[in-house]
Amino acid sequence: MENIDAARLQMAFTLIFHIVFACIGMVMPFFMIVSHKKWLNTANPVYLQLTKAWQKGVAIFFVTGAVSGTALSFELGLLWPEFMEHAGPIIGMPFSLEGAAFFVEAIALGFYLYGWNKIPPKFHWFTGVIVGVAGVASGILVVSANGWMNAPSGFDYVDGQFLNIDPIKALLNPAWFTQALHMVLAAFTATGFAVAGIHAFQILRNKQKELHKKAFKIAITFGAIAAILQPISGDISAKDVAQRQPVKLAAMEAHYETSKGVPLYIGGIVDQEKKEVNYKIEIPKALSFLAFGDFNAEVKGLNDFPEDEIPNVAIVHYAFQVMVGLGGLLMFAGIFFFFSNWKKKHWFDKKLFWKVFAFLAPAGFIALEAGWIVTEVGRQPWIIHKIMRTTDAVTPMPGIVYSFYLYVVLYTILTITVAWLLRRQIKSLNSTLITTL
Repeated sequence: MENIDAARLQMAFTLIFHIVFACIGMVMPFFMIVSHKKWLNTANPVYLQLTKAWQKGVAIFFVTGAVSGTALSFELGLLWPEFMEHAGPIIGMPFSLEGAAFFVEAIALGFYLYGWNKIPPKFHWFTGVIVGVAGVASGILVVSANGWMNAPSGFDYVDGQFLNIDPIKALLNPAWFTQALHMVLAAFTATGFAVAGIHAFQILRNKQKELHKKAFKIAITFGAIAAILQPISGDISAKDVAQRQPVKLAAMEAHYETSKGVPLYIGGIVDQEKKEVNYKIEIPKALSFLAFGDFNAEVKGLNDFPEDEIPNVAIVHYAFQVMVGLGGLLMFAGIFFFFSNWKKKHWFDKKLFWKVFAFLAPAGFIALEAGWIVTEVGRQPWIIHKIMRTTDAVTPMPGIVYSFYLYVVLYTILTITVAWLLRRQIKSLNSTLITTL
């Protein structure tokens, strides 16, 4: 395996795992504080039990997110030293601020976990709010750094030199808002549906139905709202990509020929040798409208870009289809939940209702992973868009493939450990009922 391939695989593999840990750790505190608030308001012991259970989940994913995120930080320097040499002084600010947000989150989590009966109840609850807000801030700052890689700003690039560096402008790069909005909503959608699906499955098993129904409603409310808003952020992101990275847009749709009034493809099999898409469904002029707000707008095709600047079209297209397809499914599931809760409450007594949401549990994270593949693979061959190629940033040190294998083993062990801990927590939740602090 070539060094560049091993480095890419290692970065992709660790990101695939970290993004799940990070998103759950970022979103679950909000479920926890809602349940906690309901307990403060009602003194219902079921909400106390749920809060205690969720706080343990928050702690688990805070630790795993910290470990996997730290590994990624080291990887940036070890695998991509040329990138860090030039990019470090420019995007150091979002990473530094992310570290500060992480420390705030850690301190607040310590207060929350060990503050029961030791600090005033309202302040104790507020420390949980800080955990959630700091987690979201941390995620936004990391996405801002990634946005800079897609829309580099805050410097002048002259004769291969990075001059006149402005870290604030780099932090607030043209892509940060659209990517951060889309990512935060995706995190709430994925985590909301995943947690709701786990509780729906427990309801199907007739385990503490009252508790799991309350948990389900809290989680699915967050997930459903985010899923319904997600297409709006997706539209904003797509329009931004159409302006800044037209080759990525063309790869997302596997659109080869430049033309006006371009249709939107649903599905299809990409033939990269013949440069065509077979068996797709076409919606006339829809891509032109979605990308530029004009049914007759011109969309540049892949054939008009240099061959060495085109990403792997099949991977980007299929990932985009998975993301959009599952995102649309979750949006309709969110609408279905609100309609059921409003007009058809008797559906909550049907097994089919709970089977639907149990089945959808992994869908959000599959869509989330597909979205990151679109973002990262779609930017290739650039590690800094139009400035530095990925092949020019990789370490010359040999033997990266062994590092990749080591990370596969370590992250597999970490995942098994987390799964075991969560399974134990669910069993404990189903077997006991807390009535006092």
